[in-house]
Amino acid sequence: MEPVAREPYGTMPDGTPVEQFTLSNARGLRVQIISFGGIVTRLDVPDRNCGRANVVLGCADLAGYIADTAYFGAIIGRYANRIARGRFTLDGIDHELACNNPPNALHGGPRGFAKVVWRAEPASAEGEARLKLRYRSPDGDAGYPGALDVEVTYRLGADDALRIDYAASTDRATVVNLTNHSYFNLAGEGFGDICGHELAIFADAFTPVDATLIPTGEIRAVDGTPFDFRAPVPIGDRIRVADPQIAIARGFDHNFVFGRDRSPEPRLAASVRDPRSGRRLEVSTTEPGVQLYTGNFLDGTRCGPAGRLYRQSDAFCLETQHFPDSPNQAAFPSTVLRPGQAFRSTTIYRFGY
Repeated sequence: MEPVAREPYGTMPDGTPVEQFTLSNARGLRVQIISFGGIVTRLDVPDRNCGRANVVLGCADLAGYIADTAYFGAIIGRYANRIARGRFTLDGIDHELACNNPPNALHGGPRGFAKVVWRAEPASAEGEARLKLRYRSPDGDAGYPGALDVEVTYRLGADDALRIDYAASTDRATVVNLTNHSYFNLAGEGFGDICGHELAIFADAFTPVDATLIPTGEIRAVDGTPFDFRAPVPIGDRIRVADPQIAIARGFDHNFVFGRDRSPEPRLAASVRDPRSGRRLEVSTTEPGVQLYTGNFLDGTRCGPAGRLYRQSDAFCLETQHFPDSPNQAAFPSTVLRPGQAFRSTTIYRFGY
Protein backbone atom coordinates (compact mmCIF):
# COMPACT_ATOMS: atom_id res chain seq x y z
CA MET A 1 0.00 0.00 0.00
CA GLU A 2 1.36 3.40 -0.98
CA PRO A 3 1.75 5.86 1.90
CA VAL A 4 -0.82 8.59 2.24
CA ALA A 5 0.23 11.66 0.26
CA ARG A 6 -0.14 15.08 1.89
CA GLU A 7 0.10 18.60 0.51
CA PRO A 8 -0.91 22.15 1.43
CA TYR A 9 -4.48 23.06 0.50
CA GLY A 10 -4.69 26.65 1.67
CA THR A 11 -4.85 28.86 4.73
CA MET A 12 -7.78 29.83 6.93
CA PRO A 13 -8.52 33.54 7.46
CA ASP A 14 -6.86 33.33 10.88
CA GLY A 15 -3.69 31.85 9.37
CA THR A 16 -4.31 28.19 10.25
CA PRO A 17 -2.93 25.96 7.50
CA VAL A 18 -5.18 23.37 5.84
CA GLU A 19 -3.78 20.20 4.28
CA GLN A 20 -5.07 17.76 1.69
CA PHE A 21 -4.49 14.01 2.00
CA THR A 22 -4.73 11.48 -0.82
CA LEU A 23 -5.54 7.83 -0.09
CA SER A 24 -5.31 5.39 -3.00
CA ASN A 25 -5.25 1.69 -3.78
CA ALA A 26 -3.75 -0.40 -6.56
CA ARG A 27 -7.13 -0.86 -8.25
CA GLY A 28 -7.50 2.79 -9.18
CA LEU A 29 -9.66 4.07 -6.34
CA ARG A 30 -8.49 7.39 -4.92
CA VAL A 31 -9.98 9.67 -2.28
CA GLN A 32 -8.84 13.16 -1.30
CA ILE A 33 -9.71 14.62 2.10
CA ILE A 34 -8.86 18.00 3.61
CA SER A 35 -8.30 18.78 7.28
CA PHE A 36 -10.94 21.54 7.13
CA GLY A 37 -14.21 19.82 7.97
CA GLY A 38 -12.71 16.39 7.23
CA ILE A 39 -14.19 17.02 3.79
CA VAL A 40 -14.03 14.39 1.04
CA THR A 41 -13.16 16.72 -1.85
CA ARG A 42 -12.68 14.08 -4.53
CA LEU A 43 -13.38 10.37 -4.95
CA ASP A 44 -12.09 8.82 -8.18
CA VAL A 45 -13.74 5.49 -9.04
CA PRO A 46 -13.19 3.23 -12.10
CA ASP A 47 -16.09 2.25 -14.35
CA ARG A 48 -16.74 -0.90 -16.39
CA ASN A 49 -14.64 0.46 -19.28
CA CYS A 50 -11.66 1.17 -17.01
CA GLY A 51 -12.35 4.90 -17.14
CA ARG A 52 -12.08 6.85 -13.92
CA ALA A 53 -14.22 9.75 -12.72
CA ASN A 54 -14.74 11.80 -9.59
CA VAL A 55 -18.13 10.74 -8.18
CA VAL A 56 -18.63 13.38 -5.43
CA LEU A 57 -19.73 16.99 -5.71
CA GLY A 58 -17.67 19.74 -4.11
CA CYS A 59 -16.07 23.16 -4.36
CA ALA A 60 -13.13 24.38 -6.41
CA ASP A 61 -10.97 25.57 -3.49
CA LEU A 62 -10.79 26.23 0.25
CA ALA A 63 -12.58 29.57 -0.04
CA GLY A 64 -15.50 27.75 -1.60
CA TYR A 65 -15.68 25.23 1.22
CA ILE A 66 -15.46 27.97 3.86
CA ALA A 67 -18.46 29.73 2.28
CA ASP A 68 -20.34 26.51 1.45
CA THR A 69 -23.75 25.95 3.04
CA ALA A 70 -24.48 22.60 1.34
CA TYR A 71 -22.04 20.63 3.55
CA PHE A 72 -20.33 19.03 0.53
CA GLY A 73 -18.39 15.95 1.71
CA ALA A 74 -18.04 17.11 5.31
CA ILE A 75 -18.04 15.44 8.72
CA ILE A 76 -21.29 16.49 10.40
CA GLY A 77 -21.66 17.06 14.14
CA ARG A 78 -22.28 17.49 16.90
CA TYR A 79 -25.72 16.52 15.73
CA ALA A 80 -26.36 15.46 12.14
CA ASN A 81 -29.73 16.50 10.71
CA ARG A 82 -32.31 18.72 12.42
CA ILE A 83 -33.31 19.44 16.01
CA ALA A 84 -36.72 21.09 16.30
CA ARG A 85 -36.67 24.77 17.24
CA GLY A 86 -33.04 24.40 18.31
CA ARG A 87 -34.05 23.13 21.74
CA PHE A 88 -33.86 19.97 23.78
CA THR A 89 -33.99 18.96 27.44
CA LEU A 90 -31.50 16.54 28.96
CA ASP A 91 -31.61 15.42 32.59
CA GLY A 92 -34.02 18.25 33.36
CA ILE A 93 -31.79 20.96 31.88
CA ASP A 94 -32.93 22.96 28.85
CA HIS A 95 -30.41 23.61 26.09
CA GLU A 96 -30.71 26.27 23.37
CA LEU A 97 -28.96 25.82 20.02
CA ALA A 98 -28.36 28.15 17.10
CA CYS A 99 -31.27 27.91 14.64
CA ASN A 100 -29.30 28.03 11.39
CA ASN A 101 -32.14 26.38 9.43
CA PRO A 102 -35.09 28.41 10.77
CA PRO A 103 -36.97 27.47 12.78
CA ASN A 104 -34.63 24.54 13.49
CA ALA A 105 -30.99 23.73 14.22
CA LEU A 106 -29.24 21.84 11.41
CA HIS A 107 -26.02 19.79 11.28
CA GLY A 108 -24.50 21.17 14.47
CA GLY A 109 -25.16 24.86 13.83
CA PRO A 110 -23.42 27.54 11.78
CA ARG A 111 -19.99 26.40 13.01
CA GLY A 112 -20.40 22.68 13.33
CA PHE A 113 -17.73 20.08 12.66
CA ALA A 114 -17.90 20.90 8.94
CA LYS A 115 -16.38 24.32 9.61
CA VAL A 116 -13.38 23.55 11.84
CA VAL A 117 -9.82 22.39 11.16
CA TRP A 118 -9.16 18.86 12.44
CA ARG A 119 -5.81 17.47 13.62
CA ALA A 120 -4.75 14.93 11.01
CA GLU A 121 -2.54 11.83 11.25
CA PRO A 122 -1.99 9.91 7.99
CA ALA A 123 -0.83 6.29 8.13
CA SER A 124 -0.71 3.03 6.19
CA ALA A 125 -1.23 -0.29 7.93
CA GLU A 126 -2.59 -3.77 7.29
CA GLY A 127 -2.96 -3.17 3.57
CA GLU A 128 -4.92 0.07 4.07
CA ALA A 129 -4.28 3.75 3.63
CA ARG A 130 -5.64 5.56 6.68
CA LEU A 131 -6.29 9.11 7.79
CA LYS A 132 -7.16 9.77 11.44
CA LEU A 133 -8.79 13.11 12.29
CA ARG A 134 -9.27 14.46 15.81
CA TYR A 135 -11.19 17.41 17.21
CA ARG A 136 -12.14 18.57 20.71
CA SER A 137 -15.45 20.39 20.90
CA PRO A 138 -15.56 22.47 24.10
CA ASP A 139 -18.37 22.48 26.64
CA GLY A 140 -21.13 24.77 25.40
CA ASP A 141 -19.98 24.62 21.78
CA ALA A 142 -22.98 25.81 19.69
CA GLY A 143 -25.09 25.29 22.83
CA TYR A 144 -24.30 21.59 23.30
CA PRO A 145 -23.30 20.46 26.83
CA GLY A 146 -20.04 18.73 27.66
CA ALA A 147 -16.57 18.74 26.17
CA LEU A 148 -16.61 16.17 23.37
CA ASP A 149 -13.50 14.44 22.04
CA VAL A 150 -14.08 13.13 18.53
CA GLU A 151 -11.99 10.84 16.34
CA VAL A 152 -12.89 10.03 12.73
CA THR A 153 -10.80 7.56 10.71
CA TYR A 154 -10.99 7.19 6.95
CA ARG A 155 -9.68 3.82 5.67
CA LEU A 156 -9.19 2.77 2.04
CA GLY A 157 -8.23 -0.84 1.30
CA ALA A 158 -7.76 -3.16 -1.65
CA ASP A 159 -11.46 -4.12 -1.60
CA ASP A 160 -12.51 -0.74 -3.10
CA ALA A 161 -14.26 0.24 0.13
CA LEU A 162 -13.97 3.58 1.87
CA ARG A 163 -14.59 2.88 5.55
CA ILE A 164 -15.34 5.64 8.07
CA ASP A 165 -15.03 4.88 11.79
CA TYR A 166 -16.40 7.40 14.27
CA ALA A 167 -15.57 7.52 17.99
CA ALA A 168 -16.37 10.06 20.70
CA SER A 169 -16.32 10.54 24.46
CA THR A 170 -17.65 13.27 26.75
CA ASP A 171 -17.13 14.64 30.24
CA ARG A 172 -20.82 15.56 30.64
CA ALA A 173 -24.09 14.10 29.40
CA THR A 174 -24.75 15.30 25.86
CA VAL A 175 -26.29 14.25 22.54
CA VAL A 176 -24.21 13.05 19.59
CA ASN A 177 -25.08 12.12 16.01
CA LEU A 178 -22.24 11.96 13.48
CA THR A 179 -22.21 11.33 9.72
CA ASN A 180 -20.51 12.18 6.44
CA HIS A 181 -22.36 14.41 3.97
CA SER A 182 -20.94 13.37 0.60
CA TYR A 183 -23.06 14.08 -2.48
CA PHE A 184 -22.73 11.24 -5.01
CA ASN A 185 -23.24 11.11 -8.75
CA LEU A 186 -21.94 7.75 -9.99
CA ALA A 187 -21.84 9.01 -13.59
CA GLY A 188 -19.34 11.67 -12.50
CA GLU A 189 -19.29 15.05 -10.76
CA GLY A 190 -21.41 17.56 -12.68
CA PHE A 191 -22.47 14.89 -15.19
CA GLY A 192 -26.20 15.62 -15.18
CA ASP A 193 -28.87 14.36 -12.81
CA ILE A 194 -29.16 11.08 -10.90
CA CYS A 195 -32.74 10.28 -11.91
CA GLY A 196 -31.59 7.21 -13.85
CA HIS A 197 -29.62 5.82 -10.90
CA GLU A 198 -31.20 2.61 -9.62
CA LEU A 199 -31.58 2.84 -5.85
CA ALA A 200 -32.35 0.20 -3.25
CA ILE A 201 -32.78 0.98 0.46
CA PHE A 202 -33.34 -2.11 2.58
CA ALA A 203 -35.67 -0.50 5.11
CA ASP A 204 -39.25 -1.41 5.96
CA ALA A 205 -40.15 2.01 7.39
CA PHE A 206 -39.35 5.72 7.27
CA THR A 207 -40.05 8.78 9.44
CA PRO A 208 -42.53 11.26 7.87
CA VAL A 209 -41.82 14.97 8.39
CA ASP A 210 -43.77 18.16 8.98
CA ALA A 211 -43.56 21.33 6.91
CA THR A 212 -40.19 22.24 8.49
CA LEU A 213 -38.71 18.76 7.79
CA ILE A 214 -38.90 17.68 11.44
CA PRO A 215 -40.14 14.09 12.01
CA THR A 216 -43.73 13.91 13.19
CA GLY A 217 -42.85 11.03 15.53
CA GLU A 218 -44.53 8.41 13.36
CA ILE A 219 -42.58 5.44 12.04
CA ARG A 220 -44.49 4.60 8.86
CA ALA A 221 -44.24 1.40 6.82
CA VAL A 222 -42.97 1.91 3.27
CA ASP A 223 -45.49 -0.58 1.86
CA GLY A 224 -47.56 1.00 -0.91
CA THR A 225 -45.67 4.31 -0.80
CA PRO A 226 -43.04 5.97 -3.05
CA PHE A 227 -40.62 5.28 -0.18
CA ASP A 228 -40.53 1.55 -0.88
CA PHE A 229 -37.01 1.05 -2.29
CA ARG A 230 -36.62 -2.52 -1.06
CA ALA A 231 -36.18 -3.54 -4.71
CA PRO A 232 -34.05 -1.35 -7.02
CA VAL A 233 -35.93 1.42 -8.81
CA PRO A 234 -34.74 4.47 -10.78
CA ILE A 235 -34.78 7.50 -8.50
CA GLY A 236 -36.54 9.50 -11.20
CA ASP A 237 -39.51 7.11 -11.10
CA ARG A 238 -40.26 8.25 -7.55
CA ILE A 239 -38.99 11.78 -7.18
CA ARG A 240 -41.88 13.38 -9.10
CA VAL A 241 -44.69 11.28 -7.58
CA ALA A 242 -47.55 13.40 -6.25
CA ASP A 243 -47.05 12.39 -2.63
CA PRO A 244 -47.47 14.91 0.23
CA GLN A 245 -44.16 13.92 1.82
CA ILE A 246 -42.23 14.36 -1.44
CA ALA A 247 -43.95 17.70 -1.99
CA ILE A 248 -42.89 18.95 1.46
CA ALA A 249 -39.22 18.09 0.87
CA ARG A 250 -39.20 18.96 -2.87
CA GLY A 251 -37.86 15.44 -3.37
CA PHE A 252 -36.49 13.01 -0.81
CA ASP A 253 -35.08 14.36 2.46
CA HIS A 254 -36.21 11.56 4.76
CA ASN A 255 -34.84 9.14 7.30
CA PHE A 256 -35.21 5.42 6.58
CA VAL A 257 -35.44 3.05 9.55
CA PHE A 258 -33.40 -0.15 9.97
CA GLY A 259 -33.82 -0.85 13.66
CA ARG A 260 -33.93 0.48 17.18
CA ASP A 261 -30.21 0.93 17.78
CA ARG A 262 -26.76 0.46 16.33
CA SER A 263 -25.92 -3.02 15.08
CA PRO A 264 -22.71 -4.68 16.34
CA GLU A 265 -21.35 -4.95 12.79
CA PRO A 266 -22.11 -2.95 9.63
CA ARG A 267 -25.18 -4.21 7.77
CA LEU A 268 -26.09 -3.52 4.16
CA ALA A 269 -28.38 -0.49 4.15
CA ALA A 270 -28.53 0.65 0.53
CA SER A 271 -27.16 0.08 -2.95
CA VAL A 272 -27.08 2.32 -6.02
CA ARG A 273 -26.19 1.56 -9.65
CA ASP A 274 -25.64 3.96 -12.53
CA PRO A 275 -26.58 2.16 -15.78
CA ARG A 276 -24.53 4.57 -17.90
CA SER A 277 -21.14 3.92 -16.33
CA GLY A 278 -21.92 0.62 -14.62
CA ARG A 279 -20.61 1.96 -11.33
CA ARG A 280 -22.18 0.56 -8.17
CA LEU A 281 -22.18 1.78 -4.59
CA GLU A 282 -23.11 -0.31 -1.57
CA VAL A 283 -23.58 1.40 1.79
CA SER A 284 -23.22 -0.62 5.00
CA THR A 285 -23.51 0.87 8.46
CA THR A 286 -23.95 0.16 12.14
CA GLU A 287 -26.42 3.06 12.36
CA PRO A 288 -30.19 2.50 12.72
CA GLY A 289 -31.10 5.03 10.03
CA VAL A 290 -30.02 6.59 6.77
CA GLN A 291 -31.16 9.94 5.39
CA LEU A 292 -31.84 9.93 1.66
CA TYR A 293 -31.37 13.44 0.27
CA THR A 294 -31.72 14.12 -3.45
CA GLY A 295 -30.04 17.53 -3.67
CA ASN A 296 -33.36 19.36 -3.45
CA PHE A 297 -31.77 22.70 -2.59
CA LEU A 298 -29.16 22.69 -5.35
CA ASP A 299 -30.45 25.60 -7.41
CA GLY A 300 -27.85 26.25 -10.09
CA THR A 301 -25.94 28.86 -8.07
CA ARG A 302 -23.10 26.54 -6.99
CA CYS A 303 -20.27 25.71 -9.38
CA GLY A 304 -18.19 22.57 -8.90
CA PRO A 305 -14.47 21.99 -9.50
CA ALA A 306 -15.13 20.88 -13.10
CA GLY A 307 -16.82 24.20 -13.84
CA ARG A 308 -20.36 22.84 -13.96
CA LEU A 309 -23.37 24.28 -12.13
CA TYR A 310 -25.20 22.01 -9.71
CA ARG A 311 -28.97 21.74 -10.01
CA GLN A 312 -31.73 19.92 -8.17
CA SER A 313 -31.35 16.12 -8.37
CA ASP A 314 -27.75 16.31 -9.61
CA ALA A 315 -26.66 14.13 -6.68
CA PHE A 316 -27.89 11.94 -3.85
CA CYS A 317 -26.74 11.65 -0.24
CA LEU A 318 -27.06 8.57 1.94
CA GLU A 319 -26.30 9.99 5.39
CA THR A 320 -25.95 7.12 7.87
CA GLN A 321 -27.08 8.30 11.29
CA HIS A 322 -29.52 8.17 14.19
CA PHE A 323 -32.90 9.74 13.55
CA PRO A 324 -33.48 13.50 13.18
CA ASP A 325 -34.72 15.30 16.31
CA SER A 326 -34.14 12.24 18.52
CA PRO A 327 -33.42 14.43 21.60
CA ASN A 328 -37.08 15.53 21.42
CA GLN A 329 -38.57 12.19 20.35
CA ALA A 330 -38.75 9.70 23.22
CA ALA A 331 -39.84 6.88 20.89
CA PHE A 332 -36.74 7.24 18.69
CA PRO A 333 -33.38 5.54 19.41
CA SER A 334 -31.47 7.58 21.98
CA THR A 335 -28.53 9.78 20.99
CA VAL A 336 -27.50 10.51 24.59
CA LEU A 337 -23.83 9.98 25.44
CA ARG A 338 -22.68 10.04 29.07
CA PRO A 339 -19.28 10.19 30.74
CA GLY A 340 -17.62 6.79 30.75
CA GLN A 341 -19.51 5.68 27.65
CA ALA A 342 -17.91 5.34 24.21
CA PHE A 343 -19.66 6.47 21.04
CA ARG A 344 -18.71 4.21 18.13
CA SER A 345 -20.13 4.02 14.63
CA THR A 346 -18.96 2.63 11.29
CA THR A 347 -20.05 3.25 7.71
CA ILE A 348 -18.62 1.56 4.62
CA TYR A 349 -18.97 2.85 1.05
CA ARG A 350 -18.04 -0.03 -1.27
CA PHE A 351 -17.65 0.62 -5.00
CA GLY A 352 -17.76 -1.74 -7.97
CA TYR A 353 -18.86 -1.99 -11.60
